[in-house]
Amino acid sequence: MNNSDLAQILIRAVEEADSSDRLLDAVQELAAAGIEEAVPTLIAALGYNNPGAAVAAVDGLIAIGEAAVSPLLQLIDDYNYGARAWAIRALAGIGDVRALDTLLEAAKTDFSLSVRRAAARGLGTLRWHEVPPEKLESIQTQVLEALLLISEDPEWVVRYAAVTSLETLAIAIAVTLPDQASRVTNQLQQMLDTDVDLGVRTRVKFAQEKIQPQHQEVFAPKRKLQGAEVSEVPHRGAGRR
Repeated sequence: MNNSDLAQILIRAVEEADSSDRLLDAVQELAAAGIEEAVPTLIAALGYNNPGAAVAAVDGLIAIGEAAVSPLLQLIDDYNYGARAWAIRALAGIGDVRALDTLLEAAKTDFSLSVRRAAARGLGTLRWHEVPPEKLESIQTQVLEALLLISEDPEWVVRYAAVTSLETLAIAIAVTLPDQASRVTNQLQQMLDTDVDLGVRTRVKFAQEKIQPQHQEVFAPKRKLQGAEVSEVPHRGAGRR
């Protein structure tokens, strides 16, 4: 049996499921197959009133990867906030930069906090190594501006997601946009000092601990030694002075 035949059998099982349990089982089997033909059916499953099936569909779409991005962007349901949140979560898990505009808009303006949270998290999972070098700084600047705005969202879960993405972005831009890195660290410190939610403040402290070693390495002061620049930060394997 080839993949196409298998896909049709599994898709039919999803379409003919007559109970929540059978639907869940059918979507899980379809997702596990990892077949590109399953993408439209998996996307449809995001809109069913079955959270377990939606989780399985998201996992399947992420596993399929890049082939799922265009269909997700085309078939995303603007009127079903639950389905939209699951779709954003799938796009976030894939990390394809083609989803950037959708993630930016959703994170900044969507009515549903679950959509904003998923989109904010997705902005921190973009695969920067796949972005054309000539576009990298521009795209990272867009993401930075959006995350600084989102970090002031009235919902704590959205701010929490923004912190996780600011952490990963700060590490990335320490090399590409070093002059902008302080904007991240300043915002995190402000959140640590003023955010009303303990969970957000705790996540900020964790982010600061992750970011600090990266920035120390990149921005370590240099000194001249026998005509060569040497970092003042000791490195592993350094000999005894």
